[in-house]
Amino acid sequence: MDMDRRELADFLRRSRERLRPHEVGLAAGPRRRTPGLRREEVSQLAGMSADYYMRLEQARSPQPSTQLLGALARALRLTSDERDHLYVLAGHRPPAGPFAGEHVRPGLLYLLDRLRDVPAQIIGDLGDVLAQNAMSEALFGCMCTVAPGDRNIVWRWFTDPFVRAGYPPEEHDHYSRVHVADLRAAVGRRGNDAASSALVGRLRRASDEFATLWDRHEVAVRRTSRMKVLHPEVGAIEFDAETLLTPAEDQCLVVFTPPPGSPTIEALELLGAIGPHTTHRSHV
Repeated sequence: MDMDRRELADFLRRSRERLRPHEVGLAAGPRRRTPGLRREEVSQLAGMSADYYMRLEQARSPQPSTQLLGALARALRLTSDERDHLYVLAGHRPPAGPFAGEHVRPGLLYLLDRLRDVPAQIIGDLGDVLAQNAMSEALFGCMCTVAPGDRNIVWRWFTDPFVRAGYPPEEHDHYSRVHVADLRAAVGRRGNDAASSALVGRLRRASDEFATLWDRHEVAVRRTSRMKVLHPEVGAIEFDAETLLTPAEDQCLVVFTPPPGSPTIEALELLGAIGPHTTHRSHV
């Protein structure tokens, strides 16, 4: 993504001119010639040099860092849409938006309610299972029997042997690396905030395997995957896991679909007839 210096300079200047001194806690003063902020005031609020900010507005600066853009967005009181625009003009990918936490987005719930023939779950960006449909309960078990703090697929994978028993042993190492790499990406998007730091610290204390993998610093966002589940009544079932992300990337809808030409369709029909069971494996 290339930096658009001229558009960036214009956007900064106009954002500065729209902002009134009292909106950032500054006195207007008797000699102020413009209703907006001065360049030096913006630089002071953003914690950067006045010379560098002047060069930004003159379209002759090097590319600013994401940290500097974040400080400018706060100093100029930009909305989330304006902040994202600032990042794009500066040649950076916008940061993830505000995180919804355990409050499931209505749009995802709407989709989940209409998925009746295939297993589906809504997962938070750190791996918390937030909601699941009846077919997911039939495949993995109802997560309602699990303590709220433990409804995390990464936590359960590294601390509960029963969860791993639901997957082929020869694939365990692969799933461990996938979990850690995806979590590493989520922690990075969050800026290592309190929630992600607490989860990582808890996992490091509970699992030497996790700690070793975490120290490798592998990063990979999981979007699609082929997986095999060992169901106690149906047997081995193969799925393609499709992940649909929200724009803020803080929640996703994971849909488990039959691979083309596989016997999974018949297995799903049998799962639907059996209904939810009492075990509570998390998906991988």
